[in-house]
Amino acid sequence: MLQFLIGAFVTLFVVIDPIGLGPIFIGLTAGMDQSLRRRIGAEASLVAFGVLAGTALIGGWLLAQLGISLAAFRIAGGLLLFAIAFEMVFDRRQKRKTDDAAEMERASGIAAFPLGIPLIAGPGAITAVLLLSGRMIGNPLGLVLLIGVIAVMIFGAFLVFRSAAWLERLLGKSGQAVFARLLGVLLAALAVQYVADGILSLRG
Repeated sequence: MLQFLIGAFVTLFVVIDPIGLGPIFIGLTAGMDQSLRRRIGAEASLVAFGVLAGTALIGGWLLAQLGISLAAFRIAGGLLLFAIAFEMVFDRRQKRKTDDAAEMERASGIAAFPLGIPLIAGPGAITAVLLLSGRMIGNPLGLVLLIGVIAVMIFGAFLVFRSAAWLERLLGKSGQAVFARLLGVLLAALAVQYVADGILSLRG
């Protein structure tokens, strides 16, 4: 169980990338007073938690209804995670996120969209939660712990929103670039493991 918790923590931390959300949050909320920025950060965090916790609870059921095996989803999910890792390592993920955020900046309800979805609870995070919850089928305690890890990650994103300007000054552009690449390499390794597990399950 400890190994599962560590793996879930690392996977969700890498995929959600709460530190990388800081500069985007600053750009989306530019010109707003601090109280409004805090409210937007809190609402975005709640939306993202609802999406990811719901995914953990009904993800397995949804796969069953669609007739998709968990092994097949592991392979597909691993490939998707690897694509995200590729973008992170080669400095493409942050540019894509920033471009998406700029296009949707004027949309109403930025707390839910684009902050909550898809910048926090994006395709990669949803895929990771589905894969992790699939390992906890028949284990209610493990599912509760997974939701707890999700809550910790979302709370981390909320803290980044509260201190985004300070973190931006602390890391600097060089620090953010190095950190993103290190996380990308780690995510790539985890993605390959997901694919390998899926292939082994299909062969078995």
